[in-house]
Amino acid sequence: MRHHLKTVSAAAAVAAGVLTVTAVTTGAAQAATPKPQGLYAPSDLVLTVGQGEDAATATVQRAVTLTCAPTAKGTHPAPRAACAEAAAVGAQFEALVDKSPQGVCTKEWNPVVISVSGVWQGKHVAWSTTFGNPCMKDAALTEGALLNF
Repeated sequence: MRHHLKTVSAAAAVAAGVLTVTAVTTGAAQAATPKPQGLYAPSDLVLTVGQGEDAATATVQRAVTLTCAPTAKGTHPAPRAACAEAAAVGAQFEALVDKSPQGVCTKEWNPVVISVSGVWQGKHVAWSTTFGNPCMKDAALTEGALLNF
């Protein structure tokens, strides 16, 4: 198949309306074509800690962002370590909470909620857990960086 290119003077093209149509068509085609974002599936999370019994009604006290691909970054205080932990547990955040913490805490009911939401390796994630009070939260999260922010 051969393609033929016809040359037309700019004045003749404008008079015929060809340049105007070409510019509009090209602009619309570029706007409709999505640009690739990168080689990695998105891994962007928002982590919050708040006062309340559940994530939907808690008053957020602190929130951080975490992006893990292609590099670790965000407002999380330790993004590299946090991304490594999330990868190690396959975004099963419950694995980062000690089921039988060894701390001594009062039994007061002053609930604290930690939540994680966003996208991990291209899949939507939403997780939260409630602790009876701040001491119980600290005791259950003694190790690790992801949920300690």
